[in-house]
Amino acid sequence: MNLSMRKIALAASVLLFTGQALAEPKRPECIAPASPGGGFDLTCKLAQSALINEKLLTKPMRVTYMPGGVGAVAYNAVVAQRPADAGTLVAWSSGSLLNLAQGKFGRFDESNVRWLAAVGTSYGAIAVKSDSPYKTLDDLVKALKKDPSKVVIGSGGTVGSQDWMQTALIAKAAGINPRDLRYVALEGGGEIATALLGGHIQVGSTDISDSMPHILSGDMRLLAVFSDKRLDEPEMKDIPTAREQGYDIVWPVVRGFYLGPKVSDEDYAWWKAAFDKLLASEDFAKLRDQRELFPFAMTGPELDTYVKKQVADYKVLAKEFGLIQ
Repeated sequence: MNLSMRKIALAASVLLFTGQALAEPKRPECIAPASPGGGFDLTCKLAQSALINEKLLTKPMRVTYMPGGVGAVAYNAVVAQRPADAGTLVAWSSGSLLNLAQGKFGRFDESNVRWLAAVGTSYGAIAVKSDSPYKTLDDLVKALKKDPSKVVIGSGGTVGSQDWMQTALIAKAAGINPRDLRYVALEGGGEIATALLGGHIQVGSTDISDSMPHILSGDMRLLAVFSDKRLDEPEMKDIPTAREQGYDIVWPVVRGFYLGPKVSDEDYAWWKAAFDKLLASEDFAKLRDQRELFPFAMTGPELDTYVKKQVADYKVLAKEFGLIQ
């Protein structure tokens, strides 16, 4: 079925949904493609709470964890083994799209799933322990220029990941070869926070939504957030941006869900209508805000177009850093 025919079929399914109630998935599940405690976990639990609160699901959606390759294991499992499972949502982020752009999900690419919804955005951030000697981004850059091997940076994923890219952009702006930086590859924001607080790494390349619980507890500080301007949430307003410190880096971290490639148009339409209703809800906005996410609402074909463009843009960036040919 070509794209135009698929859009027609989807539109017909949406009309069907509005005319009669389609059955909700029998065993709703959200796969977080990482260990508990990070951004994927947060994304699944946001949907878990919101879908019940809005009475869009009559029974709670369970959250399961499938770490590996910062999303690659879950992507391959759903596409190859559970392609038609209408009850299975999988969380994705901008980092997932960056990995897809580099071919890190194996034989599958961005066209192999049904992109369902984007429900919010966070921003990349550079975190340190509260007692770190690095007080500003310049302090960190000076240490890296002096001897990059002495600064251990924890990032979600290996070279080329979203977290790696954030520090690579800082290195490039400072005239440092990103390949000289010393990385420890970890599986998501939860592991980054654990390693940082345990003293196993000195710097965490992460995002602000993962970090805020530890910021509020006083255990961590953020040297910079990669937003275009300071965030106006009361607990975030004192966190400086990279841009205001002389590093013109903006890195949004969009979060959302996809479904398997063979999920029926009818089941896809059920989920799309559910998320359209959710994303328009004031109660959902409160739940999203509680998780330190900012508004970003997109579903269906519009999201599919956005994802494909983002992957194309990330391919350009990956080529610039010599990550792909």
